[in-house]
Amino acid sequence: MKPPRFAYAAPESLEEALELLKEHGSEAKVLAGGQSLMPMLNLRLLKPAILVDINRLPGRDRIDEAEGMLRVGLLVRHRQAERSPLVRQSLPLLAEAVRQIGHPQIRNRGTLCGSVAHADPAAELPAVLAALGGQVVLRSAGGRRVLPADQFFLGFLTTALEPEEVVEELRLPVAPPRTGAAFLEFSRRAGDFALVGVAAQLAFDAAGRIAAAGLALTGVGGTPFKAASAEALLRGQAPSARLFAEAAERVREEVDPEADIHASAEYRRHLAQVLTRRALEAAWRRAGLEAA
Repeated sequence: MKPPRFAYAAPESLEEALELLKEHGSEAKVLAGGQSLMPMLNLRLLKPAILVDINRLPGRDRIDEAEGMLRVGLLVRHRQAERSPLVRQSLPLLAEAVRQIGHPQIRNRGTLCGSVAHADPAAELPAVLAALGGQVVLRSAGGRRVLPADQFFLGFLTTALEPEEVVEELRLPVAPPRTGAAFLEFSRRAGDFALVGVAAQLAFDAAGRIAAAGLALTGVGGTPFKAASAEALLRGQAPSARLFAEAAERVREEVDPEADIHASAEYRRHLAQVLTRRALEAAWRRAGLEAA
């Protein structure tokens, strides 16, 4: 199918783009990577009056670190984050998750901020944000506001983003020393959205106990599932295969996925349990600690 008719604007500054969004409100859609937007236009699931193409905005494709946070700009592409030495060094969980997004062609164009704004519950980046307690910076002509991940994701393809706003930046806490992380997912075919995915990060104290745990899942609900109960179980404990199996069982008991044409609810629960255990064990190994 072909997309519906729409007007087109290519502003050369963020301020100009925000004024267009303020003027047109819900009748406008932002075009960055377009990996979600263009299929929805072609299927006529969206019929905007105007597309605001932000690809010409200067200086919005930066990845940097400040005050213990990795900051990802509005136009940072998946491929850029995938290849970034700073991302690999400061936040291995993000580096691993980005490598699993779609195909190289998608990663070459798609943006991290765009993926978060789209909020597909099967996508990798929302789960990373949830696991790490990351922040989403929203910008409009009227100013800027910062929301934690648990306040940004509201439901299936639904966020706290207002029509006149863009996701200006993502902020994620830099991994502390003695940290291991893993992102595991299971999909029907390479490049497909995962049936279930798990983002896990474990930080250890000098005695080898779990000082902090971040754990979130995709594909088991309308938003990323923050496994807070399992995180609480892990904190302060000596790592062991038995502990991780218990945390994974707790995840299985608490997730409430829906069945669809790809998998039953029970199969998704099973995947959630298996992948959680494997992700926690992998994070433990990658922290450089000996197995018990």
